[in-house]
Amino acid sequence: MPFPSAFRTICLGLTVTLLAACGLSTGPTQEELDQQERDRRSGGSIFGNDGLTLDLGGGGDSGGSALGVNSFLWRASLDTISFFPLSQADPFGGVILTDWYSPPETPNARFKLNVFILGRQLRADGLRVSVFKQERRSQAGAWNDTAVANETVRSLENAILARARELRVAALAQTQ
Repeated sequence: MPFPSAFRTICLGLTVTLLAACGLSTGPTQEELDQQERDRRSGGSIFGNDGLTLDLGGGGDSGGSALGVNSFLWRASLDTISFFPLSQADPFGGVILTDWYSPPETPNARFKLNVFILGRQLRADGLRVSVFKQERRSQAGAWNDTAVANETVRSLENAILARARELRVAALAQTQ
């Protein structure tokens, strides 16, 4: 049954009215847009005046200022633990987390590392490493947590720091 012409006329009128109302929005005035721009510029940015940059070149004493952490420590950490499978790596926060790794010579032991780079300076206290160890004592496959010697953690931190110093010396030699 076709609709009566009066109903079609009313629907058409409502449609035209709704479409016309959509086009009537004037939006913000030029003065309001100018004020918003002034507010945006005066408020600053969380990324600084130059915006967000990522410079892994490692220039300067701080090891590259574009990263949130020292780039020499960052690269040295990745180099030193390169045989571990990475779970997460955040160059801005300075966090490297690995998955479990079992050395081929000790299949009943596995290790996991957390590396935290704490600042922009190449300093010994700018690095913290946590080592976790588990051992499988039975063939059932249950892994048990085992204590890790402090010397193991210290030697890993020293290896990362030594590699970071090598990278810094190499970078300084290239700039001269």
